[in-house]
Amino acid sequence: MRAWEYLRGIAPVSLCDWPQRVCSVLFFGGCNLRCPTCHNQSIAWHPQTVPTPSARATLEDLVQRAKWLDGIVLTGGEALLVPGLDEVIRDLRPLGLPIKVDSNGMRPDLIRAFFDKGLVDCFAVDVKGPWAKYPELTGERVSADHAREGLEEIFAMAVHSPESFYFRCTRVPCLTDEDIETTRLYLPSGFALTVQKYIEPPREDPALLAEDDG
Repeated sequence: MRAWEYLRGIAPVSLCDWPQRVCSVLFFGGCNLRCPTCHNQSIAWHPQTVPTPSARATLEDLVQRAKWLDGIVLTGGEALLVPGLDEVIRDLRPLGLPIKVDSNGMRPDLIRAFFDKGLVDCFAVDVKGPWAKYPELTGERVSADHAREGLEEIFAMAVHSPESFYFRCTRVPCLTDEDIETTRLYLPSGFALTVQKYIEPPREDPALLAEDDG
């Protein structure tokens, strides 16, 4: 159950996290990026400050509501970085619900591993903007070349299994109409870019920001 120790939040019912599905959403702590526009900053950057829900209670609740759900979403942070995430997925499989994982796309190796094992039914992958803006968009964690290489590897996977992937871009303040169109053109033929509304993130505790920088 060690992977469940990374659970940091639950949305029992969501109508917007998986298109055309009613889902429960599980939020896992930790992230490899520091996007200044992140709206889950505490979970992503300082998960130690967020209480851990009970794994047993979470599973029992999901069992009770499974007949009203169309899927379960694992998100974060970056859920793919959770050690032993496959344990969580195997615990969820008896519910008989499809599973989607949200990813920032910077670990295509993990996406491929979970996909090849048949553990995940759908990946929602962020394409944050034009390659040249990736350093700005990720808090200087990702270069333009790294972003392009990682996402092009995922695009190649998606071409072979289009039902298992969709791509999203959040319209953050630094992105222009031209940037959105450039981002849209990166996608393989036949794929649409889901453009999400930007949500202003909460103000971060200065002490936590200093800790993160240190």
